[in-house]
Amino acid sequence: MKVARRIDRDFSLLFVVMLTIAAGNTALQSVLPALGRSLHVPDSAVALAFSVSALVWVLAAPVWARRSEFRGRKRMVALGIAGFTISVTLCGLFLAAGVLGWIGGTATLAAFICARMIYGGFGAAAPPAAQAIVVSHTSREERTKALTLLASAFGLGTILGPAFAPFFVLPVVGLAGPALIFAAFGGLVLILVMRFLSDDPPDGHSHGAATSYPSIGGEGTGASVVAATAEGQRGSIALTDPRIWPWMIVGLVSGHAQAMTGQAIGFLVIDRLGLPPVAAQEAIGIVLMTGAGATLLAQWGIIPILDLSPRSLVFWGGAAAAIGCVMIGLSTSLYAISVAMGIASIGFGFLRPAFTAGASLAVGADDQAAVAGRTTSVNGAAFVLGPSIGVGLYEAWGPLPYLVAAAALLCLTLYATISLRPSARAG
Repeated sequence: MKVARRIDRDFSLLFVVMLTIAAGNTALQSVLPALGRSLHVPDSAVALAFSVSALVWVLAAPVWARRSEFRGRKRMVALGIAGFTISVTLCGLFLAAGVLGWIGGTATLAAFICARMIYGGFGAAAPPAAQAIVVSHTSREERTKALTLLASAFGLGTILGPAFAPFFVLPVVGLAGPALIFAAFGGLVLILVMRFLSDDPPDGHSHGAATSYPSIGGEGTGASVVAATAEGQRGSIALTDPRIWPWMIVGLVSGHAQAMTGQAIGFLVIDRLGLPPVAAQEAIGIVLMTGAGATLLAQWGIIPILDLSPRSLVFWGGAAAAIGCVMIGLSTSLYAISVAMGIASIGFGFLRPAFTAGASLAVGADDQAAVAGRTTSVNGAAFVLGPSIGVGLYEAWGPLPYLVAAAALLCLTLYATISLRPSARAG
């Protein structure tokens, strides 16, 4: 009984770690458009802050995943949450200094970007280590369910981060408040990990996998669960391998469309509603929470009911996302923007599991881990350039990123009809 209680306690701690890392990141993403406007820095420079962080995460995540098989997992989890806490603390301090006028807007953003690199480099250590701990303490039959539940913490974090951020706008420091609050919470989680998480020495067999960058609109594909549970060969497979390349195209196009539109939405809400930056934060949170909830509804509820093939998911998901993007580009009220965001997010919620399942079904058992790694890297790559492209287009003309994304998604539905092979069901 003591062993069972210890395992349950460890899993709960790991779930909270994953939730904190995701919620803190998306909370910062939700307030940064308003902060950028308050500090009078270009919108594209604001997007750059998260593009740099995502790039560092994409580069660091595979390194930490390989180390999870041979390094102490508790130390890696602690390193990940410590990296998050240090990064968010520095972000909060730099942003507070900018809000209070102690340093200029450009200097504030430059310091913020440097602090975000700490998150990208060290925050990526926690997910694979957490997965490795779960793998080492579960049977083969329990493993996939346990890892899927652990991964759902990231999805839940994308809802809770934007939802709580408006409540953490504090007196004096204003929009820097969410960063400072999440820094305090991260410190508390770090103490709990160091005090209560069981030591888990590496066994050379159980391992974790690289996890996608937790971002607004960037809910996981589930590929990291496949990679962490794969027991066949863990070799490499070319991105352009003809078996998976069509599905990688689906992931690249849909991922960039989602990253472009998701990062620009905060600026659009401010401009369309004509609100001051601080006053707009509540509306931004509502829109982002609606989108994240719709994506999870699609992945956890609608897809299992419809039981569509990956190709059908690409077709219907691309069509729904395109319609939603056009509606966002034309909407002028909070209600209309929220509904449009929900429709687009349901479509994107179809597309992510579609390209993951399609690529997985295209190869044999020995290549599952390699394909899962490619899927995760494609998913993360979209959030390196996508936000900057989207905000750059928004600066040129407000509806432009949404119309460009809609056009790309419509081309994707045509591509699915012509080039993708019918296959087994995704669910």
